[in-house]
Amino acid sequence: MDQAEQLRNIIKMNQQSSRPLARIITVTSGKGGVGKSNTSINLAIQMRRLGLRVIILDADFGLANIEIMFGTVPKHNLADLIYQGKNIKDIITWGPAEVGFISGGSGIVGLSNLSRDYLTYIIQNLAELDAIADVVIIDTGAGISDAVLEFLVASGEIIVVTTPEPTSITDSYSLLKALNRHPRFLPEMSQIKVIANRVDSKEEGQTLFHKLNSVVARYLKLQISYLGSIPQDQQLSRAVMQQVPISIQNENARSALAFEEIAAKLCDVETSKAIRKRGMAAFFSHIIAGKQKG
Repeated sequence: MDQAEQLRNIIKMNQQSSRPLARIITVTSGKGGVGKSNTSINLAIQMRRLGLRVIILDADFGLANIEIMFGTVPKHNLADLIYQGKNIKDIITWGPAEVGFISGGSGIVGLSNLSRDYLTYIIQNLAELDAIADVVIIDTGAGISDAVLEFLVASGEIIVVTTPEPTSITDSYSLLKALNRHPRFLPEMSQIKVIANRVDSKEEGQTLFHKLNSVVARYLKLQISYLGSIPQDQQLSRAVMQQVPISIQNENARSALAFEEIAAKLCDVETSKAIRKRGMAAFFSHIIAGKQKG
């Protein structure tokens, strides 16, 4: 039995078990500095308030955005599970509002060189997240690196955060173009959604989306949908500086209410029914299989 077949068997066993599968939402952006990690954290908090168990995986390897914004230093990270034999519960740090997060640490470099037995151990541990969390939010790095694209290809639900700056819109388009060209990307298996951040009005957010959607539909033939907008908000800026998520520091801030509205839309019953849940075993197996082919 080759390694690829072994991975498929692990996924099949996980999906056939009575264990529920987590909903995987990958948050990304075409450039840095647009509020991607802040969006991940505040959506996680708002979804937790709606009764869902949420864990964030900080996949921006080499940086520590999530832990800095949470004001919490993790004892362990994903690299400890992969290379030090820690189990999944060891590497989860619980932040504000009972939202868990996993630090990416040094990332997944070298996964394709691990033995079959060790890959089995890693994936089975990651599959346990399905029993711990209803939703896993993957906070990727910014830009169009191979690592970011691997996470997007493996995800069935992608949120692109952009701002009204022309460079941000252009970079968002470039990201979607690179994703569309990826040999393992299946548009029919993915939902791509857009959040307009730092807008002066809801109308500006709608205009931003229409600009992006028009070129994406024309040149990439991709379907994208609009989740909503987050307003410019000095209270949010102060919250970031103080390392406290705005959804905790001031629930009634304009930005916090906007995050609440978007989270409610994501958790809408009909929306949730339309989401094909993959679970963490399938998610990471997809990434590992891609690295082995590369």
